[in-house]
Amino acid sequence: MNRDASSIVDASASDLLELDHELSEAELEVRDSVRAFVDRRIRSNIASWYDEGVFPLELVPEMAELGLLGMHIEGYGCAGKSAVEYGLAMQELEAGDSGIRTFVSVQGSLAMSAIAKHGSEEQKQTWLPRMAAGEVIGCFGLTEPTAGSDPSSMLTTARRDGDAWVIDGAKRWIGLASIAQLAIIWAMTDSGVRGFIVPTDSQGFTAVPIAQKLSMRASIQCDITLEGVRVSADAMLPGAQGLSGPFSCLNEARYGIAWGAVGAARDSFDAALGYAQERLQFGKPLAGYQLTQKKLVDWALEIQKAQLVALHLGRRKDAGTLQRHMISVAKLNNTRIAIDIARDARSMLGGNGITLDYSPLRHANNLESVRTYEGTDEVHTLILGERLTGISAFRG
Repeated sequence: MNRDASSIVDASASDLLELDHELSEAELEVRDSVRAFVDRRIRSNIASWYDEGVFPLELVPEMAELGLLGMHIEGYGCAGKSAVEYGLAMQELEAGDSGIRTFVSVQGSLAMSAIAKHGSEEQKQTWLPRMAAGEVIGCFGLTEPTAGSDPSSMLTTARRDGDAWVIDGAKRWIGLASIAQLAIIWAMTDSGVRGFIVPTDSQGFTAVPIAQKLSMRASIQCDITLEGVRVSADAMLPGAQGLSGPFSCLNEARYGIAWGAVGAARDSFDAALGYAQERLQFGKPLAGYQLTQKKLVDWALEIQKAQLVALHLGRRKDAGTLQRHMISVAKLNNTRIAIDIARDARSMLGGNGITLDYSPLRHANNLESVRTYEGTDEVHTLILGERLTGISAFRG
C-alpha cells in the first residue's frame, strides 16, 4: 500500500507567493480537474505500476475524456486549450508520475502535433479526432541508436519506389511504440529529412519494449526496427522538410516538460513535509529542527522560481512571443532543480525513502530520463551559450 505523505499535504503548501492568484478561473479549473484525476486514479496505484513496470492502458480513455490528448490543438476533436492550461495539466500529471505525463506528451505534443503542424488536411481529418479520443495511439520516431542529440546524423532512410516510399532503419527510446497504431517516422531522403505516418502493423515494422529500466518504469520506451517498410506516397507529411519539422514538435514537448518538472518537485516537497510533520526524532517532529526547516525553505523557493519561469513561458506562448531559447531556459532550469529537490527530499525520509511508499526517489529516478530526453542538459546549455555569445559550440 502506498502511504505517501504527499497525499495528506495541501498541494499549495509550497506556494509562498500565492501564485494561484496569477491564474484565471479557467486555468484553475483545468488544474484542479487534472489534480483530482491524479488523486483519484494515480496516487493509490502508481507504486504498483512502477514496481511491476507496466503502463496503465486503462487510463487512456479517461485521459481522453478529460480532453488531455492533443489538448493544445485547435479543432479536429481536440480541446483547444491555452498554453498555460496545457502546462498546468502537465504539472499535475507529473506530480502523479513522469511516465503518465510522458504518455500525454508523446501522444499530443509529438505525434499529434506533427500531424497538426505538418500534415495535409486529409491526414488531420483521418487521424487527429481518433487520437484525441484515445482510439488511436501514436509514437514519434526520431532518436536512433547512434543519433540522440545529433539527429542530423540519422541513418534511417526513405526512398521512392514507384508510388510508394520504402523505409529502412532503426529508432531507439521511442515512447509508446509497442502499443501505438501509428508512428511518425523521420527519415533521410534525397531532399533531406522528411516525416512519414507509418501504420505500426506495416510489414517490416517491429517495436520491442526496452526492459530492465531503472527510470520511467510506469511508461513504455521501445526499440523500433524498419526493414523495407512500404508506405504510400501520401504517407509523407507535406509541411515538414528538414530538421525544423521534428524540432517544432520537440519544442512542444520541451514546453510541457518545463511544467511537468515543477509537479515532480512539488510532490517531492509535499511528501517530505508531510513526513517531517509526523515523524518524531528525539522527542519532537523532524519539522521542528532548524536543518529540516532550512531544507524545506530552500526547496519551496526553488519551486516558486521554477513555477514563475513556467508561467512566464506559458504567457509568452499564448501571446505568440515565445522564442526557442526561452524553452531551453525553462527545460534546463526546472528539470535541474526538480531532480535536486527529489533527491534531497528522499534523504529527509531516511531509510523509508527508498521504498515506493513515498514518491521522491521514484520522481528522482524518473527525472533522470526527463532531463535527458527532448534535449540533455548539455544540449540546452549550448543553445543558451550560443544565444549569449553568438557562437555555436555544438561542433568542435
